[in-house]
Amino acid sequence: MATTRTRISRKKAPATRLDSADRFAPRPADRFTFGLWTVGNRGADPFGPVVRPPQTPAQLVEGLARAGAYGVNLHDNDLVPFGASAAERDRIVAGFERALAEHGLKVPMVTTNLFSHPVFRDGAFTASDARVRAFAVQKAMRAIELGVELDAETVVFWGGREGVETDAARDPRDAIRWYRDCLNFLCGWVKEQGWRLRFALEAKPNEPRGDIYLPTTGHMLHFITTLEQPDMCGVNPEVAHENMPGLSMVHGVAQAMEAGKLFHVDLNAQKIGRYDQDLRFGSEDQKGAFFLVRLLEGTGGYPRYEGPRHFDAHAYRTEDIAGVWDFARGCMRTYKILAEKARAFDADAEVAEILEHNSGGSVAARCAAVLNAYSTARAAELRDLDLDPEALAAIGHRYERLDQIAMEHLLGVRG
Repeated sequence: MATTRTRISRKKAPATRLDSADRFAPRPADRFTFGLWTVGNRGADPFGPVVRPPQTPAQLVEGLARAGAYGVNLHDNDLVPFGASAAERDRIVAGFERALAEHGLKVPMVTTNLFSHPVFRDGAFTASDARVRAFAVQKAMRAIELGVELDAETVVFWGGREGVETDAARDPRDAIRWYRDCLNFLCGWVKEQGWRLRFALEAKPNEPRGDIYLPTTGHMLHFITTLEQPDMCGVNPEVAHENMPGLSMVHGVAQAMEAGKLFHVDLNAQKIGRYDQDLRFGSEDQKGAFFLVRLLEGTGGYPRYEGPRHFDAHAYRTEDIAGVWDFARGCMRTYKILAEKARAFDADAEVAEILEHNSGGSVAARCAAVLNAYSTARAAELRDLDLDPEALAAIGHRYERLDQIAMEHLLGVRG
């Protein structure tokens, strides 16, 4: 017998009000940025067309300002269509600059689309045909000029087509050499112009190519040491790109920070082993996001990352325009919530006690001093140290407890 389900009438909950009294409300001082391509994403995917109407760059700037963002970043063709005339380009850029001035937003970073046009189907800086490589450098030069016009400080290079489906296509050593040649050329040109710009190289293991050259932040950090202007170049790690193959974004960012090469950062969320999802920051792997924010904010004792916090993500395909701004506010609020949790964790007396316990005391301090730099005297001192491996092996480190404390802070039941 069929049953009839009775719908229970409920009052609609009042909307959350984001006002000045809300400590998690995003503000320009937080230096949060989004790309035109992120909040402007219309929800298309390989299996379905767009689901949201277009928003003009001026509308996106206004929306980001209302949401509390600091700035907006862009690919060249997010703003100026491919093949636009010089007059059309100048008209579009002038209108965009008026919108920026009206709403008080900055453009901290620009990047070049070297992946969408069919000319780049075999790569851009790593294309087998030198004519394509030359066109890619031409296009990058024009994008850099646009960035200078908009007062950008950083130029990001993401090599989405810098890879192969088959290694029969070319020797990877040739591709890496061509990549280096193009970046060296651009670095030399920028220096000759007298522009104080930094290049941030962004790694990704695959997609849209089967394999992308220099697939991780670690690969990029080594590659930078081979360039003619290594001081100009750093990295732009992205959560999704590090997590796709199961790597740690926290460790990638830490390596970049330790090397003084974290020039920019892309924040989003990703399920391990999936396609590049670009989900709202913190919506997956909340513990990983917590430790990443802790790293960037410097609450554990190292210097704080002072660059923009850029969200390279987009709203679910289910959303309308209002949902896009829910997404943008959600990215920023989650970051601020996690920053507060990180500060509380590092101010926790029990955390400090466990970390101090694991530092090993005075004998460990002596060991650290000996290992700080090699000398003949220190080698002799090291040989004379009385270190009992059985005693050291018996020491528990209380990492279970430490991790549980982190979880309790993250879940809001401690602090």
